[in-house]
Amino acid sequence: MAQAAQSQDIKTLFDAGVHFGYGRSRRHPSSNPFLFGAKDRTDIFDLEMTAQRLAEAREFVSSVAENGGQVLFVSGKHEALSIVKDAAIKCGAPYVAGRWIGGTLTNFKNIRKRIERLEKLMSERDSGELEKYTKRERLLIDREIEELLGRFGGLVKMADLPRALFIVDPRHEDTAVKEANQLNIPVVALASSDCDFSLVRYPIPGNDTSVRSIALVAEDMSGAYMEGHKNPAAKAKEQTAGSK
Repeated sequence: MAQAAQSQDIKTLFDAGVHFGYGRSRRHPSSNPFLFGAKDRTDIFDLEMTAQRLAEAREFVSSVAENGGQVLFVSGKHEALSIVKDAAIKCGAPYVAGRWIGGTLTNFKNIRKRIERLEKLMSERDSGELEKYTKRERLLIDREIEELLGRFGGLVKMADLPRALFIVDPRHEDTAVKEANQLNIPVVALASSDCDFSLVRYPIPGNDTSVRSIALVAEDMSGAYMEGHKNPAAKAKEQTAGSK
């Protein structure tokens, strides 16, 4: 039964083009153990290994949610922006879909102050409190809200540091990876053959450029996050926290 399930996973991965890496000239040495070979000078991932690592990542993400932790979804790549954002919103996770702001993790106290400023302004706007200001002042406040939303809107739900990061292309998001590693926050990442796999705790070797590949893995992580929250242990912890 387990073999049949993995075979289906491998077929799904193959159909989504997850097995395609970059050209051999761009290969990072740390990706070698995850490669099956090369075709027409393009690296090809071993999908059996990818399926195994994907399962491990799913289990880890689910356990984080089950234990009341948050996973921060991250990608600034054009082809991944909407996919990662939608996957995070679907499962109720915080996200950064765009440029990573330096210090998002390592200087989180100051980042949190900007988020609180955003929440305050939005609350005042929704309640009508901003009517006391002039039209020009309200216009400036609206501009500030839009700017803060663009930079920190996906982090509003993140009151504390996340327990893990899910990243599409750790090479592209090298600053986020460095900050996470500095704080010993585990990184789960969809990583192609040009990435340094030694920097990622839970690498998912595969195509990090194809929309179908990114969507498959991001939706998988979103599903694992939701499954963790459905676990009776997670619900019990939420109820205990709510009763305090």
